[in-house]
Parts: sequence; structure tokens; C-alpha cells
Amino acid sequence: MRTVLMVAEKPSLAQSIAKILSRGNMSSRKGLNGVCSVHEYTGSFMGQSAHFKMTSVCGHVMTLDFIGKYNSWDKVDPAELFSKAPTEKKEANPKLTVVKFLQVVEGRGCDCIVLWLDCDKEGENICFEVLDAVLPVMNKPRGTERTIYRAKFSSITDTDICNAMNHLGEPNRNEALSVDARQELDLRIGCAFTRFQTKYFHGKYGNLDSSLISFGPCQTPTLGFCVERHDKIQSFKPETYWVLQAKVNPEKESSLTLDWDRVRVFDREVAQMFLNITKMAKEAMVESVSKKEKVKQRPLALNTVEMLRVASAALGMGPQHAMQIAERLYTQGYISYPRTETTHYPENFDLKGCLRQQANNPYWAETVKALLSEGINRPRKGHDAGDHPPITPMRAATEAELGGDSWRLYEYITRHFIATVSADCKYLQTTIAFSIGPERFTCVGKVVTSPGFTEIMPWHSIPLEESLPHCEKGDLVPIGEIKLLEKQTSPPDYLTEAELITLMEKHGIGTDASIPVHINNICQRNYVIVESGRRLKPTNLGIVLVHGYYKIDAELVLPTIRSAVEKQLNLIALGKANYHQVLEHTLDIFKRKFHYFVDSIAGMDELMEVSFSPLAATGKPLSRCGKCHRFMKYIQAKPSRLHCSHCDDTYSLPQNGTIKLYKELRCPLDDFELVLWSSGSRGKSYPLCPYCYNHPPFRDMKKGMGCNECTHPTCQHSLNMLGIGQCVECENGVLVLDSTSGPKWKMACNKCNVIVHFFENAHKVRVSPETCDLCEAALVDVDFNKAKSPLPGDETQHSGCVFCDPVFQDLVELKHAAMRHPMHRGGQGKRQGRGRGKGRRPGGRLNPKKPKDKMAALAAYFV
Repeated sequence: MRTVLMVAEKPSLAQSIAKILSRGNMSSRKGLNGVCSVHEYTGSFMGQSAHFKMTSVCGHVMTLDFIGKYNSWDKVDPAELFSKAPTEKKEANPKLTVVKFLQVVEGRGCDCIVLWLDCDKEGENICFEVLDAVLPVMNKPRGTERTIYRAKFSSITDTDICNAMNHLGEPNRNEALSVDARQELDLRIGCAFTRFQTKYFHGKYGNLDSSLISFGPCQTPTLGFCVERHDKIQSFKPETYWVLQAKVNPEKESSLTLDWDRVRVFDREVAQMFLNITKMAKEAMVESVSKKEKVKQRPLALNTVEMLRVASAALGMGPQHAMQIAERLYTQGYISYPRTETTHYPENFDLKGCLRQQANNPYWAETVKALLSEGINRPRKGHDAGDHPPITPMRAATEAELGGDSWRLYEYITRHFIATVSADCKYLQTTIAFSIGPERFTCVGKVVTSPGFTEIMPWHSIPLEESLPHCEKGDLVPIGEIKLLEKQTSPPDYLTEAELITLMEKHGIGTDASIPVHINNICQRNYVIVESGRRLKPTNLGIVLVHGYYKIDAELVLPTIRSAVEKQLNLIALGKANYHQVLEHTLDIFKRKFHYFVDSIAGMDELMEVSFSPLAATGKPLSRCGKCHRFMKYIQAKPSRLHCSHCDDTYSLPQNGTIKLYKELRCPLDDFELVLWSSGSRGKSYPLCPYCYNHPPFRDMKKGMGCNECTHPTCQHSLNMLGIGQCVECENGVLVLDSTSGPKWKMACNKCNVIVHFFENAHKVRVSPETCDLCEAALVDVDFNKAKSPLPGDETQHSGCVFCDPVFQDLVELKHAAMRHPMHRGGQGKRQGRGRGKGRRPGGRLNPKKPKDKMAALAAYFV
């Protein structure tokens, strides 16, 4: 019997596909990594009996990165990243051990592989990542026997999945290469510019309030659109204009407001002249009456960009949030694949079948049943991009079933689909033209004759207007009022997300999959802020960056170059362009631009000087410099750091916490005053020397280590003096006494988030140079407060092992821990407690019965 391995892109997809193909007759088990389950069943494959194993990855298996030293910002010139820096594929999420999971357990000994990755370019790329992992351990094919198959599908329905299984193809190498090219271009170009400008500007200004001054070939033009609109608003000068408004009374007790055919004039005297002329007339004459049947067309079928536009403009959802919801609806089988550029249904698409699914929903059941009985209209012909059918509801759902934003997006997708097979909206438009003296005026009325698709999409309905009175050509109508209105032109508003998405699509910036990511990036980097109505207002930093790019090299921010690159990447996908030539040519262009940018950075710096404060004028004095003994300033804005204005040196600090002076104590190595970092919510803290943190003093220390990892043999704050024993949760961590934590004493791991509370209300806790005979942990000397001493009699002092001493056993509590292997989608990591969830365990007493080592001493907590 042949063994067939099948791989989907997400665990939930693997389960759904296996359930369909096995008709529910399958067995399931957890995979090696605890996240990707394996569903097994027997059946027939290519005319032979087969044992199927259906599993999944979790998105990309591999990611592209620089090797070794080229990941260091300090050791490598950013210019080297364009050509000299070698790259390698690394596991995208090492904690998930997907490669090991595929190779060691599931892929070994398989005869065939069927790839069920999402059917887009990224999916094709993941296909080859999976193949690279699995092919070396699969059984060798016999002769010319085919072993690699690709399933093409657009929705998780029985029909689509079974049809894909019956028409298996091959993965597309060219599409995968186009993704490889995009990844390498974005990595090299983005990292080079980002590293240079981040180091340059963070070294000069203290209030930029962004931890990364990033550049991206797509991200920066996206920001450019927002700043361009901001500049138009700022440079806008209002102009005064005048409008002639006339009201006539064709019938008693009714008036009709007419629109002036000239619309408006910008000269006050000319406007007054027209007013004087028209006021001489006593009656208005009907010049013509025309009636015309008009049609408002039903919408084109829904693609990704339109869905994102509507989600932002009408539903108030950000593009990335909307895409996450759409992907979830897709994996649950409610809608078809949500990443598509196509707005045209193929001829064989089962429109009626999809429509019947919606026949019982109370919101649109009547409309659907009427369409099914009277006959549906063929959707309008749109654009066929050759990827996936338009976004379509594939399964009925209720508001109670989905709820919240999921229901709102699903409801829109469903209404849009029903509208595409509905009739067009038809209405009768009546236009009456009047003359008052030499000037002409008109009024327009609309009456709906057939609502068509607007019944299901009422927000597209024709606005209700008062019906026009019956008039004939030549009728004279009394004039009620003629007046001159003074108005002013108004500036454009800030770009909405919907307008930005339209601009990105028009100029070829990003793809339907990446557009939400680029918009999210400029928000997260503090380049724009989202205001009411989901309008994008650029921050001072975003404005200065774009103006700086324009000043140095406008092509860095204009969409032209990236649009051209996207076209080249598409040619790679189609097999019409060479991968290596496109890569080499594009990198050469941006390398030249980078060198010119570096040489001309003073142009952008001049703009920065106007908007931001230099480091010396930013922050508050905190600790003394070990070189000049003057106070260094603590700059709290991201990234937080210390700056000595006298030495002109800047020292980075741990992020996402609070920094304060640590008892005015100094580092014995460099005489810098120590500072104390505290995590706040997690309750973890440790002292650090600003100089040692940035310039490790010992070979076994890395940049970014605090005193709790320092291997100084005698310093009272070092790991050697305060370390107690190996951490229970991670392999390399050491539990270190937090000497500032009294009277609520604790020790914390210097690698992970494990915190052990002990000896509450003790007067003093010290780490002894002696070690425990049983577990080799350092002994601790504890002085208890006399009133609350747990010791017998009047004793207040005791020395022993935190883990083994019977006196200490009930005084130790593991308060907080983070999983060593945090798993996506609720998977369980190593030593995770049963039924605890989320990787955090509540506090629990540690009371082992004299274990042989400290790991066993705490193991009882994790069982």
C-alpha cells in the first residue's frame, strides 16, 4: 500500500480537507510540534490503494535572512547588503520545528506528496519549501513514476476539494521564483536604507518617537500618497465664488429650486450683473422637458481590493483586520479564497448552487427565492486575472453563528454576490430646462421603476427626490426668489484607507495580499495615524521623511520604480523573465540610489533639524557617565536610550519597560552608574551597566545583557554572585536573586519569564558561595523578621537550598512563567500544564519530596 503525504497551509485547512476527502472516516493525532495535527485514512490514489496522511504547515516554512555577522547593525556597512552579504533560508518559526516535523516523522518513507497550499504565488513558494524538507526522506520513485502533485482549489467545499483531488497538477516553479525575488529585493533594499537612516537619525535626535526609521520599496510610496494629500491640504488657498439660485412656483404652495447652468463664477461684479439681469424677469419659461430611462448597473463580482475598500469605508475595519477575518471565513468554509484580482466568473461556475445556500437566511431569503424562481441574471463581464474566482459565499451562516466583525464582513460579501446576479436598477429621469431672462436653469427628478439589485444593497438605491410637477414646453412659471450665494472652495480631506487602496492598485504598489501589510506598517511605524472615518493623517516624522526623499531622490518615494519592479516580478512568474537578471538589475539600480542617498543625507537632515530636537536637548538627567562623570540624559521616546552630550555617546537600553537609577551604585569595570530596568506588568527587573550593555566586557557575553547575565567573578550584582540555579522552564536560563525585590523577595530567570517568589517579609536574603549537595543550586542565607519568622522558637536566621531544604519548601512559589515553546492556535509547549492554556500557569506551591536535582524539584508544578 502506498503512503501519500498531503500538506495544507494551516492546521484548520488540513482538518477540513481531510474530513471532506475521507468522508469523515479518519483518525487524528497531534504532530511532533503540538500544533500541526495529522489526519489519517485509507482510500484510493491513482488507481491504487493508499494510506493518506493529511497535515499542514503554519504559513511559510522558511524565511530569508542574512548569515552571521551581516545581521549585526554595528559590524557591517549597510552598502554591503546589496551584493556582498550572503543570504540563507532559515526556519520562519524555529519554535514550531516544522522542518523536523515534516522530515523526521511524517515525510519519511512516503511514496507521494500532494500539496494543498493556498493557490497564489505565496502558496506556490511554500510548496517548494515543503518539498525541500520532504523530498530527501521520501521513498525514491521507480523509474519515471510521478511523486509530486499540486491541488488547485478556490474554496473549502465538497465539490471544489473533490474536483481538485481528481485533477491534480504540478507546482509552479516560476511563480515560486517570483516570490523569492521579491523577498530578496525587499530584504536587501529595506535593510540597507533602514539601518543607515535609523542609526544616523537616532544618533542625532531624541524625540523621533519611532524605534525604527524604516524604508520599504512598497511601504515608502504608500506613505508618499498620504503625504502628497497632506501637502495639497496645507498649500490649499480657498477662493470665493458666487452661485445664482432661483426658486419657481409652478403650483400653489410648492416651490422648485433650480440649478444654474453656469454653475458658479469667481467674479463678484459679474455675478451681480447676472443677478440684476435675472431679477428683471417676472416669470420663468419652460424651454424643454425631457424624460429618459436610465440604468444603474449591478456591481462587478467582488475581488480583494474592492472588499478591502468597502471594509474600510463602510464597515470601519482596517485592511489588515478585514483580511484576517476574510481568511478565517475562508478556512471555515464560509467564503471562497479571499485573495483574488478577478471580477469575472468562469462560465461553468455554479452560481445557482451558491445562491441556493442563502435561501433560508431571514435577511435576504425573499430576494433569493424570487431570483431562483424568476431566473438569475448572468454577472457582468469583469476582469479575468487568471487566478481565482471572485470572492463568493460558499456556505450559509447566521449572525449568531459568526457574530461581530466576522458576520458584518460575511453579510457584505453575501449581499454583494446576490447583487451581481440581480437585475440592474432602472429609473426614469426627468429634466426640465428653464430660462429666466438670458440665463438658463435646470432641475432634475428621478423615479425608480425597477429597484433591481438595490433591494439587496439599499445603500446604492437612488436618492428619494420630490416628483417634478407636470410642465410643457413654453409654460410660464412664476418666480419665487432669485438670490446670489457666496461660497468658498474647500480643501481636499486626508486620504481614507479606501482611497489609498485605490491609489496603490492603480499604481501597482503591492499585491492584493500585501496592500494591507504596507498600510499597517506605516501606521505601526508612527508615520501616519488613523483618524475618524479611517482617514490617514501623516505624522511629523512621516512628512519629514517623504519631503527628505523628494529632496534627495524623488524616485525613492514615487510609485514608478516599484511599479516597474512588480511588472518584472510578474514576468518571472509567467516564465518570461530571468530570475537572476531581474534581481541583479534591480539591486544595481537601488545600490546606486543608496550611495547617492548616503552622500546627500544632509538634505534630509536639514528638514529633521527644523522638526526634531537634538539628543543633547532631549530627555532628563538620570545617571552619570563613566568617562566624564557628568549626568547622561534618559530619552524615553522610542527607542529609549541614554545620551551623554559631553562625550557625544549614546547607549541603547532594554525596551518596553521602565528605567530608573539603581541606588547610585557603579559598575566596577567602567565606573558607569547602574540603572534598573523593570518590566512592569510581568514584575521582572534587573540592574544593568549602560556601557557593558552596549559593549560586552567578556567573551561569553553578548550585546544587550544586563548584570543578571554578567560573568564578572566578584561584582556584587553579577550572575556569579546572585545566581541560584538552573531555570526549570528553559535550557540555558539561570534563576537570579532580585536583590531589589524585598520584602516580597523573588528570583527571576535571566533568559525567560519564569519568576519564583519566596521568603515574603524576610528581612534579608543573600546568596551563599556554598552549594546544595543534592541539586548543586547555591544556598541562600535568610534573615526573617522576628514577628513573622517560620522558624521554631526564637530563631530568625536560616541557611539552606531553596529547592531541597524542608524549612524553605512551603515558602517558595512559582508565580509566573512563559512557555518555552509558545505555540500558535493554542498548541501545547514543552512541560505545559494540562488544561492551563495560553502558556501561563497560575501560582502554585513547590513542595517536592527531597528530589535528587532541582529540575525534579520543580517538575511537580508542571505535571
